[in-house]
Amino acid sequence: MRQIFVTRGWILGYAVFALAILAVPLFIDDPYLLNKLARYLIFGILAAALSLSWGYTGILNLGQAVSFGLGSYCMAMTLKLRTIPIQTGAEGLPDFMVWNNVKMLPWFWEPFHSTAFAIAAGIAVPVVVALLLGWFVFRARVAGVYVSIITLAMLVVVNLLIIDQQRFTGGFNGLTDLADLKLFGIDFDPYSGATYYLIAFSLIATLIIGQLVIRSKTGLIMQAIRDDETRVRYFGYDVARYQIFAFSLSAGISGFAGMLYAMVMAFASPTFLSVQLSLSIVIWCAVGGRASLIGAALGALLVTGIQGSLSETPAFLNTWMLIMGALFVAVVLFLPKGLISILNFGMARLAGDTAMTDDDDEVPLAHGGKLGIG
Repeated sequence: MRQIFVTRGWILGYAVFALAILAVPLFIDDPYLLNKLARYLIFGILAAALSLSWGYTGILNLGQAVSFGLGSYCMAMTLKLRTIPIQTGAEGLPDFMVWNNVKMLPWFWEPFHSTAFAIAAGIAVPVVVALLLGWFVFRARVAGVYVSIITLAMLVVVNLLIIDQQRFTGGFNGLTDLADLKLFGIDFDPYSGATYYLIAFSLIATLIIGQLVIRSKTGLIMQAIRDDETRVRYFGYDVARYQIFAFSLSAGISGFAGMLYAMVMAFASPTFLSVQLSLSIVIWCAVGGRASLIGAALGALLVTGIQGSLSETPAFLNTWMLIMGALFVAVVLFLPKGLISILNFGMARLAGDTAMTDDDDEVPLAHGGKLGIG
């Protein structure tokens, strides 16, 4: 009975959250504010992606921005080509290539004349990169802080590579002056309600897909690996395969978020692959609750919303970073499971329990019983 109550409570919570973000354009008609809220929702998708690998599988990826940045560049490349004639030769080149004396469009830019290819690449490229890295890392049984260091190193390498290849990537400036995405006769202007709804539905779809994964047998094994990797291996499961799956799924969702971000910002730059952004994603998850998809998403919305408000307020212009740091420290010290643990505790009290187990965030594991390992 208690489990049914908690499950229904979370279904209701997801429904309320979905309705809330979908209702925003009904009350806000300021294009600039709508664009800013759309960016926050994208960060929610990004945080939920990290939750799948960190909160549910125990893989702390400090290079999450790699997937996000690669996805954004894939979308930016096709939108940049929309601003010039589709032809070869100097007249058909993006402006930054002309400035760098490039004579012909590089071969790897050619497929991005197709928007469908760009969208597929925005997901596939981060997934392939994650698959290759995950294969070598997890098959070698690298774990813990060493995985974090490797992913962080990968982030730095990719960031420097994009900056160095200025002739093909735009260097520090990135890809700017992008056209609007047009699909099925709809013009997704960065400041339009159509773009906001696209991003809102994307966040809702991400949470639903994430729920389907973590409530499946694969999701239960992922959580078991997070709790005791060695024990799961002793019971005959291929731990590396599940780790690679979680790592790649997280990368694919992050790449999709990156494509949306390039649309909303109308540019893509190396800042999308920065160490600062990657660490921010970790903070969002920690504040909201890394072992909860909706908690991580809410953490991103809360932190970025407060950060945006404080940084634009003259009174907090020089102190907003200190305030954000204090908030993060307070949450870590007093709510180690994130702000979502407050809702968990409330549901537990309503259900008649005085405490919740470690995995009661969304999918309680009966001490491994469902996996047959306890």
